[in-house]
Amino acid sequence: MEPVSLSNPFVVGRYVSDRYFCDRQSETEFLIKQVVNGRNVALISPRRMGKTGLIRHCFNRETLKRDYYTFFIDIYATTSLAEFVYLLGKAIYEELKPRKTAWTERFFQMIASLRVGFKLDPLTGEAGFDIGLGDIQTPRTTLDEIFAYLESADRPCLVAIDEFQQIGNYPEENVEALLRTAIQQCRQTQFIFSGSKRHLMNRMFNSVSRPFYQSAICMGLDPIPMDIYTDFSVRMFEERDRRIDVSAVEKVYRLFNGCTWFMQMMMNELFALTASGTCCGTDRLDEAWYNVIRAQEGSYKDLLSRLAPRQKIVLQAIAREGEAVGITSSAFMKKYNLPSASSVQSAVKPLLKSDLITQEGDAYRVYDYFFAEWLKRMY
Repeated sequence: MEPVSLSNPFVVGRYVSDRYFCDRQSETEFLIKQVVNGRNVALISPRRMGKTGLIRHCFNRETLKRDYYTFFIDIYATTSLAEFVYLLGKAIYEELKPRKTAWTERFFQMIASLRVGFKLDPLTGEAGFDIGLGDIQTPRTTLDEIFAYLESADRPCLVAIDEFQQIGNYPEENVEALLRTAIQQCRQTQFIFSGSKRHLMNRMFNSVSRPFYQSAICMGLDPIPMDIYTDFSVRMFEERDRRIDVSAVEKVYRLFNGCTWFMQMMMNELFALTASGTCCGTDRLDEAWYNVIRAQEGSYKDLLSRLAPRQKIVLQAIAREGEAVGITSSAFMKKYNLPSASSVQSAVKPLLKSDLITQEGDAYRVYDYFFAEWLKRMY
């Protein structure tokens, strides 16, 4: 069923329906083809390029919607196997609870280690998932039980794990090998491993010495072509009695190098600034920039306050440069009054690890385009 029409069609940070989803036709067909033919997939691309939206879009296609149970977990914030297992169990239970099938009713019967969380609502008599992270006492046992439960389903299961490279940071030993062994034993459960740290994901799935070597079909996600995104944007405006100059959309596209989330954020604001029956031109871009940055200024200040002084000055220097090459060169350090090459190198490592900056070859830039603009304006 088509959801209620949105007042602003440029959706940010979530998937609503194919009506508000731009293109990705070939990627959708490719991903579904792999799943239908029993192959696991490693989806690798930079953050905010649209990986989550693509997965949700595929889950919403009739082929998968009809024939599979689909589950999605984001493990970006997890720091241990116990947290991973907790999120997986919770996602499965919450997805299945409304279905009320014989299989869903067996959740706590088969996952015995989670029975501590099995409680009945005194009013409705329905079971609830009322456990905390501390109730995961034996994560490996619970993981085995969850996989056994998925394998007992009355239709194939498809599990998407976002930011999968995070498992490489868990303190427990041999997590990759443990998960690879468990996944390898699955006969009717498939996986989409999504990740934004491309060097880590590529190493994980393409290095002979790693457990997940050649265990999945690797696919990337490039920017949506500019002409397609432009047509989409123009259509979204026109469907709501507004117009936008093609040149404005193209300029937004170039500002963010085709990165989906940032373009959508900017287009969302441009749409909000355009009254019914009027046209949005390039003259509105500066106002939209300002509004988006102002809305997030509080979080930017908080983020900056938690950085070490050296990290701050290096971050600010990279933001002002745009794309910074040769950041340990004497010319760059002199230009931005940086203390030494070693201090720059020591500052860059945590900035990369926290995704505040990103690296492409020898060039560094602040990952968040809006944050970068704020830094340039403030410093």
